[in-house]
Amino acid sequence: MTTQPESTTGIDTRNLIRYGGRFSPEVIVRASGSWVHTADGRKLLDFTSGQMSAILGHSHPDIVATVTRQIGELDHLFSGMISPPVLELSARLSDTLPEALDKVLLLSTGAESNEAAIRMAKLVTGKHEIVSFARSWHGMTHAAAASTYSAGRSGYGPVAPGNFALPTPNPYRPDFTHPDGTLDWQRQLDFGFELIDAQSTGSLAACIVEPILSSGGVIEPPAGYFAALKRKCEQRRMLLIVDEAQTGLCRTGSWYAFERDGIVPDILTLSKTLGAGLPLAAVITTTEIEQAAHERGYLFFTTHVSDPLVAAVGVTVLDVLQRDGLDTRASQAGSVLRTGLLELRDRHDCVGDVRGRGLMQGIELVTDRETRQGADRLGAAVTARCFELGLHMNVVQLPGMGGIFRIAPPLTASDDEIRTGLDILDTAITECASAAR
Repeated sequence: MTTQPESTTGIDTRNLIRYGGRFSPEVIVRASGSWVHTADGRKLLDFTSGQMSAILGHSHPDIVATVTRQIGELDHLFSGMISPPVLELSARLSDTLPEALDKVLLLSTGAESNEAAIRMAKLVTGKHEIVSFARSWHGMTHAAAASTYSAGRSGYGPVAPGNFALPTPNPYRPDFTHPDGTLDWQRQLDFGFELIDAQSTGSLAACIVEPILSSGGVIEPPAGYFAALKRKCEQRRMLLIVDEAQTGLCRTGSWYAFERDGIVPDILTLSKTLGAGLPLAAVITTTEIEQAAHERGYLFFTTHVSDPLVAAVGVTVLDVLQRDGLDTRASQAGSVLRTGLLELRDRHDCVGDVRGRGLMQGIELVTDRETRQGADRLGAAVTARCFELGLHMNVVQLPGMGGIFRIAPPLTASDDEIRTGLDILDTAITECASAAR
């Protein structure tokens, strides 16, 4: 017998498997630019770029033209066949990166790209242990989920042996501190690796990290941290995998977030932003690592590896990013966003912190600025009120992080649209904080 699941949306979801959090309360029927439109005729300003992916906004005319053309010419092939869009995108991606990163594998999702990267690292190093941040999110497939600590570990049984959590360098909630109370990230990093070394069987293969931890709470490690982390990896002959699913391709104001720290990852993974909302991901590494993997029989043969349709979309994404200077635009729009968020912090005692870079920023709501106690209930109320007022905000729906908002408008969003979103957020915080008193 089919029963109706508990739902507060008013939507008949009886045939849907619930896969995390709650469904939005309205059916979305159309999207364009920075806006999504509901079946009831309302429009919502999309401050999350879909699932943090639609960096060119929804239904961008260049993407629409590419899909329309490509679907009639070449959409999907046997996985061993190579097409012009795959060759072009691989070359174009390599041109945007440091010279060493010149080998590209095109896949579908972020989890899949991280899976492929971890599998490659294990094969090349001949080792199996993987390190990642204690607030990480790298995906829901096997190795990616084993490297994810922010959620989803309880109740599924053991993961593959050899996964270790590294303390997350969170400047707003420092665990190791200097005398002035600021985060002593070097001491924290040293301590973290002392623990990892104590647990390791001598088989450390790789460390996988996000430059800005998104699902973990929009946490950006301090400048210098990743250079020190790279040295820790080199000392142990580990590979450094940088997961730029959400930060890559201009979102933070530079083409890649790792550029800030002057490092070059051994393996880079891209996804969400590469397809601008379509399922496209990439693993990018060096000639030396690719050669070693090939010699050892590297296998990652999937149904949609090197698919021509989405590869053509990826080429168009790079065209638009470069033609329209969207790295510069993300930096400029990010300044507008940050200025507005800081003004909200000045006006509302419940806004404890503003953090992030470019058009990937976040705020954390707290019940008390001194104790920095998170405000999960207030966060849920603000999220709901924003939706009612016409703004989709992506609260991190994890225990203890309900008051943290990820804000990532499309890179094509106008200053007026960003200010409109800030005004709605201001109104929602004012109303909900007043009601909570």
